[in-house]
Amino acid sequence: MAIYMVIFKVSKVLFMFFIFLSASISIANVNSVEFRFSLLSALSKNSEAIEFYEENNFKPIWVGRDRSSRERSSYFFKELKNTSKHALPTLRYDAIYLNNQFRKARTATELGLVEALLTSKFLEYSSNIQTGILKPASVDKEIVRKIPYRSVGDYLKTFLSVTPREFFKGLHPQSKQYSTLLTEKNRLEKIISQGGWSSELPMELLRPGDIGNEVVLLRNALIKRGYLKSNFSEIYDGNLRRAVQLFQLRHGLAPDGIAGPATFSEIGRTAEERLASVIVALERERWTNFDLGSRHVIVNLPDFSTKLFEDGALIFETRNVIGTPVDEQRTPEFSDVIEHIITNPTWNVPKSITLKEYLPEMQEDPLAHDYLELVDLDREIVPRSFVDFNEYDEETFPYDLKQMPSITNALGLVKFMFPNQYSIYLHDTPSKPLFDLEVRAFSHGCIRLQKPFEFAYELLKPQTSDPKAKFQEAIATGEETVVYLRKPVQVHLIYRTAFVDELGVINYRRDIYGRDAAIYEALIKAGIQAKSLYGQKLKKTG
Repeated sequence: MAIYMVIFKVSKVLFMFFIFLSASISIANVNSVEFRFSLLSALSKNSEAIEFYEENNFKPIWVGRDRSSRERSSYFFKELKNTSKHALPTLRYDAIYLNNQFRKARTATELGLVEALLTSKFLEYSSNIQTGILKPASVDKEIVRKIPYRSVGDYLKTFLSVTPREFFKGLHPQSKQYSTLLTEKNRLEKIISQGGWSSELPMELLRPGDIGNEVVLLRNALIKRGYLKSNFSEIYDGNLRRAVQLFQLRHGLAPDGIAGPATFSEIGRTAEERLASVIVALERERWTNFDLGSRHVIVNLPDFSTKLFEDGALIFETRNVIGTPVDEQRTPEFSDVIEHIITNPTWNVPKSITLKEYLPEMQEDPLAHDYLELVDLDREIVPRSFVDFNEYDEETFPYDLKQMPSITNALGLVKFMFPNQYSIYLHDTPSKPLFDLEVRAFSHGCIRLQKPFEFAYELLKPQTSDPKAKFQEAIATGEETVVYLRKPVQVHLIYRTAFVDELGVINYRRDIYGRDAAIYEALIKAGIQAKSLYGQKLKKTG
């Protein structure tokens, strides 16, 4: 028995020795010239990462044998299992290959290569989930959003300064929009796995009080989509009317309770199409993963709405009209700051409109659009009788056009300025009937507001006890007047065909400019993996 005890103790000592020797070899490996050379070679195209390692004396982030390195690598591999949850290109990070290389690395050269590989994939993943997979302008030149990309050094320094759990948990957008969209994505994937919503739809207009098989088809379609409790009624009763109205509200349709072509078209969208919209919305949410401002304006183009938020609460909203879906008239997407309000504005007609629309008409009739003044290079008004319009073409026409302040001015009585290179702003309009339409895309790019005065009152509230009187005083002058905002307000022109409303419910809208279709196609090319999406195309709908 004593002999066995001696053998056991010797074995234990030898085991501890080999563990110590192995650790010593590992330490020697990651401190060796070979490790550094291998690491630098593999990161040769990433000067920022090399600079970070040089500043930190080449201390490994992942392949060290200390507890912190093990935790970092363990959490990273765990995080890569969630890529499909966030609709990221899973194969881009190749977690299985990474893990195999990590486990097999033994020599200094191998450890250097693995360290570089993990760092590269970590940076790519972190950027993708935080600020998006795609470069917006590369998909559509009218998506001119400035993405708040973080530097390589910022990612690595932050990662080492907090726990891996804290770091990865805070990467993706923390907004209610993003979390609810993830829930909707999961719901739609389950629906698709169970066969989707495939169902026959009615072929004729249906109204409350109607009876028959067509009503049954409508009823069953709304039951499948969760808008109506299961029942066997053949009558277009109050319950069905309320379900239709709720569906219409959540899809940007007039909630009249009458089921017609537009309603049937939206009901007919497949779960795969809705899932595609949600995936695009997740990517768009990553593009706007920054502080929108405690007090900010959201203009959602497909929703034809302008909303003012304060500390997360909706305090004002109005309908709007946006750019026509043709070249050079679609409203772009970007963020800026509303700095001032102009009452009784002069409309300086954009040069493109002057040359392409008004000049040909004035060549036929010099008095066409006679409410517009002709202005020369010295900003002096020139009588039309002095000008032969047929002497000029688009290249040589030297005059500008402007409309003086009035109630019939194209800009109405007020415009809201956030100076930008696209000459886009919010403004009033004399064309009020357009706000009664469902699809309101009629402008040359600027955003017309249904309730511009009320919007002005809300913007002025923080700086005056009587914002209405302050604003009306400026209007009453009849002259162009600038009213500055003491607290400028951030404004974000966004494009969401899938979004969460103020009640926390997912809404869907039509892809009027076809931008989501383009983004979806680009995401698929980038490697988004979703079995339910194979062969699916997100089409422009307007």
